[in-house]
Amino acid sequence: MILASPFVAYALVQLGGSNGVLVAGVPLFTICIGVAFFSQWLAFIPAYIYQSEHYFDLAGSATYVALALLALVLGSGGDLRSTLLGIVIIFWASRLGVFLFLRVRKKGSDSRFIDIIPDFRVYLLTWTLQAMWISITASCALLAMTSLNKIPFDGWALSGLVLWVLGFVIEVTADRQKQLFRGQPENAKRFITTGLWAFSRHPNYLGEMMLWTGVALIAFPVLMGWQLISLLSPLFVLFMLTKVSGIDMQERQNDRAWGDDPAYIEYKANTPMLFPLTRPSGL
Repeated sequence: MILASPFVAYALVQLGGSNGVLVAGVPLFTICIGVAFFSQWLAFIPAYIYQSEHYFDLAGSATYVALALLALVLGSGGDLRSTLLGIVIIFWASRLGVFLFLRVRKKGSDSRFIDIIPDFRVYLLTWTLQAMWISITASCALLAMTSLNKIPFDGWALSGLVLWVLGFVIEVTADRQKQLFRGQPENAKRFITTGLWAFSRHPNYLGEMMLWTGVALIAFPVLMGWQLISLLSPLFVLFMLTKVSGIDMQERQNDRAWGDDPAYIEYKANTPMLFPLTRPSGL
C-alpha cells in the first residue's frame, strides 16, 4: 500500500488536467492531494514516537477541513456550488473529528490500533491509507471547487444537498443514540438494538455513504472527461467501510463479544447489516 500510494496520488493529480485553477503554475488540485499525503506522514511521526492513536481521526478530519478551505480560498471564486461543497465537507469533518477524538480520549484507547502501533511499517501504512482515503473521497468535490468550469446552482446540487443532509442526520443520530446507550452503566456489556440500530446494524456507516454520494451529486455537473472517474468515490467509501475498516472490523469484534448470545444471534439474523429492508446477511 505504501509503495502504491505515489501511483494513486499521481493518478489523482492527472484528473485535474488543464481545466483547473493554477497557483504559481501548479494546479491547485495537485497541491491539495500533496497536502493530504504530506500532512498524514507528518502527523505519523509524533504518533509513532509517542505510540499514540489518539489524534489519528482528528488529524484526518483536520486535513479534510484544510483541503476544503484551501480550495475555497484559492479556487472557488465565490461560486455557490463550490461554497456549498466546502461548507458540507468542513461541517461534516469538524463534527466527526471532534466526536471521534473525544470518544477515544474517554475510552483511553482505540481497539483498532492495539496490534498496529508498535509496528513502524504497518502504522505508517495506516496513515498512508488515511491519506489515500481523504484524497479519493474528497476528489470529486476538490475537482469541482478548483475547476475553471463554473455552472450555476441546479437540480443536481439541490438533490445532492438533500441526500447529504439526510445522510448527515442519520450518521449524527446513530452516533448519538449509541453514545447515550453506552453511557448507561447497565449497558456496558450489551449491544444496541434500539433507534436506528433496530433497522440497520451499522446506521452510522449508512449515513456516511449517503452523504458522500450527495457530495458526488453536487460536484457532478462541473466535472469533465476523465474527471468523471472521481464520481466513483462513494463506491470507494462503500468498499472501504465494508471490507477494510469499519463494518467488517466491527462485525468481527461484535461476534467475539456476543457470538454465543442468543439475543445477538437473533438480532443479527433479523437486522440488515447496512441497508434497511434488505436481507440481514447481505449489504
